[in-house]
Amino acid sequence: MSQVLYRISGHAAAPSYVLATNRMVDMTFIDSIPNVFKCYAACDKVITEFAMQDYEAISALRQAALLPDSVQLRNFYTPEQYNAIDEALRVNLGMGLDQLGRMKPSYLAEMQRNELMKRWLNYDEERSMETFFEKVALQTNKPIVGLDNVGETMYMLFDREPFHWQCEELLKVVEYPEKEVRFERQLLEMYQYGRLTDISYFVTSPDNQTSISYSDYQVYAQRNQVWAKRLTPYLKEGKAFITLNAIYLGGDQGLLAALREAGFRVKAVNRK
Repeated sequence: MSQVLYRISGHAAAPSYVLATNRMVDMTFIDSIPNVFKCYAACDKVITEFAMQDYEAISALRQAALLPDSVQLRNFYTPEQYNAIDEALRVNLGMGLDQLGRMKPSYLAEMQRNELMKRWLNYDEERSMETFFEKVALQTNKPIVGLDNVGETMYMLFDREPFHWQCEELLKVVEYPEKEVRFERQLLEMYQYGRLTDISYFVTSPDNQTSISYSDYQVYAQRNQVWAKRLTPYLKEGKAFITLNAIYLGGDQGLLAALREAGFRVKAVNRK
């Protein structure tokens, strides 16, 4: 049984729940998680990483994905590397750097990675379990709370790593696509078995040579401490349904550990 649903209690409040998600997983997987709909129905708010229903915020994110006019992407690659990136984008996205060259490398890397996952892992953004409960909350007018504001989300998406690292990671995705696919496939397998701690160790392993790196995880770990503080008043009120990517939750530096350190009781709902 997958241990991806957790009950959070303490401070004499009604319990809240955390659901670990994986964006590669189809929404039909949710039907296999016992009690998840019962837990959701018992809650009066949904908390997620970033409340994507704010269209002005989405517009701001798109603007943040653009490079400053003074920065030219070709200046950070050899001609051979630049041409390889251009070709890969044309093959997978139908557009080359003549159209996409104003975008930040972190954005291009994510677009390229998404296309790889669609092709090899049947990733379907519209059917992803990751945003399922947010969409349900929108349809039923249940309040949705984002743990990050727009500025923090822009930082996480586009600026959490130095620019030259972003350039290197874009090149990795282009030169070694099989590593990206293998990495996501292994994450997917661990998720389906509810091995959240193993996910954290897998990402931080020296063997991980993908664009999701140890430095990324350290940023996640620091953010988990901030999130635990931001969640505290909601958890003291109770009845919060929290949906977050599994990569943030497990391990010694994961959000579940941070909540335990904050004095909450965290227990798997569907423990064997």
